[in-house]
Amino acid sequence: MSQSSLSPVSRYARLAGREIHWVEWGGADAPAVIAWHGLARTGRDMDELALHLAGAGFRVICPDTIGRGLSQWSPVPAQEYRLAFYARLADALCEHLGLERVHWVGTSMGGAIGTVCAGGMFEPRMKARIASLVLNDNAPALAPAAIERIRAYAGNPPAFDTVCELEAFFRTVYKPYGWLSDAQWRRLTETSTRRLPDGRVTPHYDPAMVQQFAGPGDDYLIWSHYDAIDVPVLCLRGVDSDLVLPETIQEMRQRGPGERGALTVIEVPGCGHAPALNVPEQVEPIEAFIRAAGG
Repeated sequence: MSQSSLSPVSRYARLAGREIHWVEWGGADAPAVIAWHGLARTGRDMDELALHLAGAGFRVICPDTIGRGLSQWSPVPAQEYRLAFYARLADALCEHLGLERVHWVGTSMGGAIGTVCAGGMFEPRMKARIASLVLNDNAPALAPAAIERIRAYAGNPPAFDTVCELEAFFRTVYKPYGWLSDAQWRRLTETSTRRLPDGRVTPHYDPAMVQQFAGPGDDYLIWSHYDAIDVPVLCLRGVDSDLVLPETIQEMRQRGPGERGALTVIEVPGCGHAPALNVPEQVEPIEAFIRAAGG
C-alpha cells in the first residue's frame, strides 16, 4: 500500500441534482466500503476507521450528507432531509463511482441510511449492492427521549467568538463518543466549523436538517426495512447509549437478520451515543466482520 493511498482525496459530484462532497481513501481497485457519518457530523469523522481500512487493503468512501460539511445545502429541506432522499444520493454515488458491491459502515443516521439501502425498499438497486452492514449505535427504532435531546441541540446550533470555544462545546456535547486524543478533538472541530457573517463560528451543517423529525411519520422507525435485509449485520452499541435501548437490541435479535442468524452485536464499553470508531478496539472488529462477509 503506497503512502499516497493512505491519504484522503477530496472529491465532488452532482448527484440527484445536488453537489455532494466525499473523501476517498485507499486504492481505486480495492474492495469498497462506504462509511457514512451521523446526523450533525461530516465524513471526516471516519478518518481513523478509513485510515485503518485503507491500510488493510480497502477503498473507503466517506460522504458528507447533503446539508453537512462541504456538501450543498438543500433548497427544499422538508423533502430532501429525509432517509428516502439520502438513499437516493447513496444510489447516485454508487452509480457515479461504478460500485457494484460495497460494505456499509454507518454511525447513527449513517446506519439508518444503510438500513434503508440494504432493505431495498427506497432504492432497489442498493439492496443488490450492499454486501454487509455495520450499524454504529443505530437501530430500526430509536429512543424518543434521545431523539428530542439531539433535535434540541442540533436544531439550534450555538455560535462562538472563537474556534477554541466551539471545540469546548464539542468536547461536552460529544463526550459520549468516548476517548479522543487532543489532536482528534481539534480535527473534529476544524473539519466541522463554519464562520457566520458576523464572524462567529458554528457547527458546519444546515440547521434545517432537523426538519427530518418534523415531517409525517417517524422517519427513523424503519423495522420494515430492517426485516428486508438479507446480508450480515454488525451492531456496535455504546454501553451507555440513550438512543439504542437494550430492549430494541433484543427485538433486533428476534426479527430480520437476527432471526436468520445474521446479526452480531458488540457492546462498546466507555461510550454512549456513539462510539467514535477511532481506537483499535472499535475498528478491528469492523475489519474482521467485513472480511468474514466477503470483503
